[in-house]
Amino acid sequence: MSFKDIVLLYDRILGKITRAAAVLAGCLLLLTALIICYEIIVRDFFHSPTEWVLEVATYAIIIAGFLGLAVAFRDNAHVCVDIFAGRLAPETKRKLDMGINVISFLLFLIFMTESMDLVTSSYVYHKLSPSILRFPLFIPQFALVLGSFLLLGELVRRFLFELLRLPLTPAEEAKPEKPEGKVR
Repeated sequence: MSFKDIVLLYDRILGKITRAAAVLAGCLLLLTALIICYEIIVRDFFHSPTEWVLEVATYAIIIAGFLGLAVAFRDNAHVCVDIFAGRLAPETKRKLDMGINVISFLLFLIFMTESMDLVTSSYVYHKLSPSILRFPLFIPQFALVLGSFLLLGELVRRFLFELLRLPLTPAEEAKPEKPEGKVR
């Protein structure tokens, strides 16, 4: 099995995990919409507001956001400002992207390790939300670790794909390569 085959296997496995996280994030957003609609109905029609909807909706949105990091990066659906990078030669832009991926990896590695410390502290000291729910805080905080871990996996994937000059998306595979050195 060649290194390229290992990278492609890694891509397939990570892709399935990332897509599963995206589906979970979508379900959490749907849940948020449903419980907010429930809150509106019981508050306006039955004059009986709930005490738990705001907290649960907040946690669900935070968890969904962090679970969606990796799939947004994988699909290039994230915010990308390329005022200067768009003007660079393709090879220079490729090297710049690889450098930015390394820096992003290091920053999210730090974020993930600090988040793990936060989760561990919340779990060990039994920290609960300061609300009527008394929800264990390590559960929503764990989304920071999981989302960062998946994003780190996607950053490694993109770096390896750039290193091996593999197409990042199926659309890039369909593009015919331009012959180098020829001017039309």
